[in-house]
Amino acid sequence: MTDNELTLNAVEVMNNAYAPYSDFKVGAALLTNDGRVFSGCNIENAAYPAGICAERTAIGNAISAG
Repeated sequence: MTDNELTLNAVEVMNNAYAPYSDFKVGAALLTNDGRVFSGCNIENAAYPAGICAERTAIGNAISAG
């Protein structure tokens, strides 16, 4: 997996972001030691601190997948 492929993955998942307040969509992709890729996008909430950044979503996806 190249850096460019990871970037493309992050850009693709960025389109799934839920950012109605800032309209600032973010995507993230991470590569694990065993070669798997996990991605995530930001999720905003009207209560500002309750939003989730793209990086945390990607890490949560990786943990959920074992």
